Amino acid sequence: MSVTNRYRDNWEGFWRDAPEDPGAVIWDAEPGLTAARHLELFDRHLADPGLPVVDLGCGNGTQTHFLADRFARAVGVDLSTAALDLARRRNPPGRAEFAPLDATDTRAVQALHDRLGDANVYVRGVIHQSEPADRLPVARAIATLIGERGRAFVVELRESAKAVLADLARGPAGPPPKLRPVFAHGLAPAEVADAAFAELFRTARLTVLATGDLPLTTTEFTPDGRRIDLPAQWLVVAANGAEPA
Repeated sequence: MSVTNRYRDNWEGFWRDAPEDPGAVIWDAEPGLTAARHLELFDRHLADPGLPVVDLGCGNGTQTHFLADRFARAVGVDLSTAALDLARRRNPPGRAEFAPLDATDTRAVQALHDRLGDANVYVRGVIHQSEPADRLPVARAIATLIGERGRAFVVELRESAKAVLADLARGPAGPPPKLRPVFAHGLAPAEVADAAFAELFRTARLTVLATGDLPLTTTEFTPDGRRIDLPAQWLVVAANGAEPA
């Protein structure tokens, strides 16, 4: 299977219209506030830190670039060719790699695993914005990519983030400037119930090794200057039967 044309077109349009300036996209927070914090949690669960890392849904490559300094090989993959073009322009050649991937395309995911072998996987905010029919295939893609030795660090908005975003959108001036393109391109954040994630990963034959809460930092601010952080959860998952590191 593959994602719908509408979903693909929505993301293509979003990234085609996105400014190139760092931080111009609402979730393009600097790695010190995002991937660096996540790696502090992820590192203790890695069975093999020497494996490549796949940044699944890499967008403009900000976090992939950071991961390339900490793993022997970092590959950013995304559905949107416009996002990948932006990632390549913004990141020096020879460090992170970028490649197109529809995570619901079983053959394409298997081909990536065949090329890289087992990998550690970083996923930030992909599943909660996927269409309902695509969420299990994305979880299964994670299972394929990590294989037997890899681990995945998954960060997703909690369902309570939807109310936070709705409140921001109802402000006197309407949605904050960086949130407007998300709505304008038909993207729907925080669309997965909290309790659904454990079942999703179980169905994909993955084991949740650890979980917790850590806000998803954005690049947007309230009118009084406070950075907007959204409620989020993180999970470390591995193949069924994998031993904790």
